[in-house]
Amino acid sequence: MNSKHKEIEAVLEKKSGYEKYGNVYLFWLVVFFVVPVLVILAYSFLTRDYQGGVIFKFSLQGYKDIFNINYLTVFLRTVVISLFAAAICIAIAIPVSYYIAYSRFKDFLLLLIIIPFWTNSLIRIYAWIFILGNNGLVNQFLINSGLVNSYVRFIYNNGAVLLILVYTYLPFAILPLFSSIERLENQLFEAAMDLGCTKRQVFFKVLLPNIKQGIVSAFVFVFIPSLGTYAVPELVGGKNSRLIGNEIARQLNIAKNWPAAAAISSILLVLTIIAVIVFIYGGEKREAR
Repeated sequence: MNSKHKEIEAVLEKKSGYEKYGNVYLFWLVVFFVVPVLVILAYSFLTRDYQGGVIFKFSLQGYKDIFNINYLTVFLRTVVISLFAAAICIAIAIPVSYYIAYSRFKDFLLLLIIIPFWTNSLIRIYAWIFILGNNGLVNQFLINSGLVNSYVRFIYNNGAVLLILVYTYLPFAILPLFSSIERLENQLFEAAMDLGCTKRQVFFKVLLPNIKQGIVSAFVFVFIPSLGTYAVPELVGGKNSRLIGNEIARQLNIAKNWPAAAAISSILLVLTIIAVIVFIYGGEKREAR
């Protein structure tokens, strides 16, 4: 009875904590999320000021400006590259997370995964340029060894953007998958093997069904930031590798078309919300089964 009373008191205390700080959480959410989103949405329906900024007069020109084949190509390219980045990260993260979860050197390996968070992403991107650039280490080696006569274009293309996105966001896929795999008992896989399952069957029928939520989390953590990335395509992408983030910056800083930039941002926001809803709802639905 005493333990039950303590549990009830703990629940009531937790509830009172939520009630006590609920207004603070709500204020924080409104100020730092809702208000900026509403400002962006409002700007997308205003009139462009050619000197920069907006004229406070209702207009749909911002949306009309971006609904043409060039912008649709940028949107499609962004979604495709983001999907590929998420898929590749998950494909790499699953075996890596499994190895870490059951390794004797788990803590050390996790430290290696977390270390990139301690360094600036721009420094790491420039390191890749130093390695893969036209005058980078790889090209210098290929030319000096006589394997090629001129430099190979490793960067300033869509492939380079995809490579750096995978490199940048891979830890975001490994950590949730590691958390999901670590909760599984290794005896579960041994029992499946004892019952006659092949390694392939264990992977598809035992491992994957039990880490669906981790896969969903990994996908969201990679796909969403890839959608809005700016620095990666700006530094290692070519003229045909611009993504949505680069187009938003171009509209703001060069074209001085704030409503168009806000319209692109609004569409990006909608894509992000749809991705979160679809994959989280899908993950919950699969868990319910």
